[in-house]
Amino acid sequence: MSRTLQAPVTVAFDYTRSTGPVIGRFFSGLRDGVVVGGRTSAGDVVVPPLEFDPVTHEATTDFVEVSSVGTVTSWTWVPEPVKAQPFDRPFAFALVTLDGADVPMLHALDVASPEDVSTGMRVRVRWAPERIGAITDIECFEPLAPGEAEAQPLVEVRASASLETKEDDVTGVITTVSLDYNYAASPEESLFYRGLNEGRIMGQVCPTCQKVYVPPRSACPADGTPTAEEVELSQTGTITTFCIVNVPFLGQKITPPYVSAYVLLDGADIAVLHLILGVPADEVRMGMRVKAVWKPKDEWAYSLENIDHFAPTGDPDADFDTYKQHL
Repeated sequence: MSRTLQAPVTVAFDYTRSTGPVIGRFFSGLRDGVVVGGRTSAGDVVVPPLEFDPVTHEATTDFVEVSSVGTVTSWTWVPEPVKAQPFDRPFAFALVTLDGADVPMLHALDVASPEDVSTGMRVRVRWAPERIGAITDIECFEPLAPGEAEAQPLVEVRASASLETKEDDVTGVITTVSLDYNYAASPEESLFYRGLNEGRIMGQVCPTCQKVYVPPRSACPADGTPTAEEVELSQTGTITTFCIVNVPFLGQKITPPYVSAYVLLDGADIAVLHLILGVPADEVRMGMRVKAVWKPKDEWAYSLENIDHFAPTGDPDADFDTYKQHL
């Protein structure tokens, strides 16, 4: 069998969450250029503030401003940054206890080499040029200039100061979640994708029950027999079930309403999910006969998206008995 196919894949989406009053107060402070901590029932100031007290489990309501200057309590060197880290050059991650806080917070420390960082060194917040109310409003920590450390003695900021919630406090944040990985197709999947790159739809046959699977599978799910025989499928089939998409969503390429349907290709024993176009959404029905409509050949790749959509053939609907076992 030919070499299996591999391709880099990125799965990404924007995750939106509400901050709540505690983290929202912290983010609002960052937006305004101040660092806000929360005082626990034990009297410790934690940055970022905890939403609930670790002892009483009550919601945090006592907030204090702490200094933007602090002390490195621990650190680790990052010689080869990866995508989405704070810098594209070597840097350190450090635990920094800000003056007035009792618990360190984790953030990037901008130093040129491991020799430039040490436990106990004094650092300050470097604010981002534009602040939006997110942890990235702190661009990083940076060392105090020579002589400045002595001019910035350790300061306790412990005066109880409950900060009132403001109308313009941050209430939500949007974070991009992204995963990069290398997808290695199985030999059977590689057969399927190579076929699509040639304008063909390929499947495999179970030698025991003679069922035809598309996309191909390494073994028959009905009896566990390894599949072996390759077969080219018809590009015409029958809609078994479908749904009408009416709700818009981020990244949507087609204006609703439109139809996604399972199409049972002639000769296959499992349906494939694809887009139905060329017919009003309210006229799509079970049993409708459809055919594959391919993109221009110069747009083809090793992808099911080579088939742009399925469209009605104009033939009479298939009898229900011909596809009732494939719903």
